[in-house]
Amino acid sequence: MEFLTLLYQEILNFLGLPQLLDLIQNEDYASLSTYEGITALILPLIPLLVILELVLGLIYKKPQTKVYKVNFLIYIFNRFIGRFIAVAMVALCIGWFQPYAPFQTESTWYWFIYGYIVWEFGHFLYHYWGHKVRLFWCLHSTHHAPEEMNLSVTYAHFFLEAPYADVIRTTVCILAGVEPSMLLAIMFIDGTYGAFIHVGENLIKDARFGFLGKFILTPSHHRVHHARNPLYMDTNFCNLLNIWDRIFGTYQEEQQAVTVEYGITRKMDSASFLDVYFGEIIALVKDVARAPGLLNKLKYLFMPPGWHHKGEHRTAKIVRKNYLRGQKA
Repeated sequence: MEFLTLLYQEILNFLGLPQLLDLIQNEDYASLSTYEGITALILPLIPLLVILELVLGLIYKKPQTKVYKVNFLIYIFNRFIGRFIAVAMVALCIGWFQPYAPFQTESTWYWFIYGYIVWEFGHFLYHYWGHKVRLFWCLHSTHHAPEEMNLSVTYAHFFLEAPYADVIRTTVCILAGVEPSMLLAIMFIDGTYGAFIHVGENLIKDARFGFLGKFILTPSHHRVHHARNPLYMDTNFCNLLNIWDRIFGTYQEEQQAVTVEYGITRKMDSASFLDVYFGEIIALVKDVARAPGLLNKLKYLFMPPGWHHKGEHRTAKIVRKNYLRGQKA
């Protein structure tokens, strides 16, 4: 009975229903107009869309079973080993760095826009370094390993990635004066939208969103980000506002003539939980072990993926530059 109770609770947690059920059981419907009530209504949306997407995949005979299976195993694994780490790191960063902020934002719409732009900058930094520093790529690569795109990919993360990401994003925001309650609201909105942009073609085929794509990052942009095509590699690092990608030159739109190929460039078994979750770490350990000298071993940790101590580099920057040069020739 205890196992069934635990299983039932985990299903409710996955569906994002506990807060909403508490409101209904307490008949506290007035709270639906508060921040807590609104979050209780929004939390179940992504899990329900995941289920809808899976059902539509079965109907269209494009179930992407391999991706759902591995990502579901990752979700379960992370629930046991990384449940509270990210939350704790956010709280610690707020406590450590808030005294050093030169000013504090207030609860106004213009400060909220400021806070969101700052948050996106912090997100850009974490995400960019996750692709450009081999050690951080080991934490992030699990998210890029699936060879199809659907909403279950939002659950595919190495358990240490969220703490790493939240330390950077929270520190940037707190030092820039973003007030903690505003930061938590931004994190909730950004997290919900960040899950939605992984929507697959079973649910939304053309996800460019027309003129909105000029201002926000759409699922189409994020499909590009998850691609291993040379044209698309290491682009579109933002989450909702694509302002920083445009500023730093990492913006790339989806091209009709270049079909997105999902996954990472390392040869791997995307149906294997172990390869998806630990494959890049194992590859890094092997490279470090084979590298001559301490300096080369350290470079493998901090240089971009594809760096080689013999100069035979296959970094995303080099691969993309060679591709673009070939297109112009």
